[in-house]
Amino acid sequence: MKAIRAIRALGPVDARSIWRDELLPWFVMIPLIMGVGVRYLIPYAAGLIRQAADFDLAPYYPLLLSLLVMTMPLMAGTLIGFLLLDQRDDRTLMALQVTPLGLDGYLVYRLALPLALSVLFTVVMIPLTGLAQIGSIELILVSLSAAPLAPIMSLFLVLFAENKVQGFALTKATGVIMVPAVVAYFVPGIWQWAFGAIPTFWPARFYWAMQDGDPSAVWILLAGWAYQSALLAFLLARFRRMPQK
Repeated sequence: MKAIRAIRALGPVDARSIWRDELLPWFVMIPLIMGVGVRYLIPYAAGLIRQAADFDLAPYYPLLLSLLVMTMPLMAGTLIGFLLLDQRDDRTLMALQVTPLGLDGYLVYRLALPLALSVLFTVVMIPLTGLAQIGSIELILVSLSAAPLAPIMSLFLVLFAENKVQGFALTKATGVIMVPAVVAYFVPGIWQWAFGAIPTFWPARFYWAMQDGDPSAVWILLAGWAYQSALLAFLLARFRRMPQK
């Protein structure tokens, strides 16, 4: 019931806040832009590379798509993280503690929203690329494998950024956490699991395993969920202890 009240009360407010902002509407449009861009630019670039260097880029499409799988939840988390920063500055978080919704109801809504947006962004973007050999069930599982990264990103921004300017700087800096997952793609055997401390590794590794038909993919999915959930719980505990402005 709290979640339903939160959607009714805060959903329209969030929508207006996003569309009135100069930056945030782009976070909604970028998945479409990226999907269409990859659909046409990557095959074109692959053709040029094949002609110029006799190198086939197609076997590396799973790596490219796993980067997009990691990117979508981080974008969704950034979008909601910026809303959290605005509402913290407006003292909304303090005011919510004395409303019927309460801080708990607000947090349920606030963490569920980036999860839902992450799944939506991913299931729209991946088919648009035209590069993925993936069925509907697999697509949903891939989107769910990465979805916890979205609320993790939202909480990270509100915990470590004082304002949207700092939040934007942190957003650019978090792009670094995708690098270990890319490196892991080229690391053989058991050494690949050394990158498991990086949360973006798990959805990328699940996608590679699923594309390879690896029977251990389900265990990778569950391990990734467990690790991301633990990280989310840690950040949520930090958020609850943070003085509300």
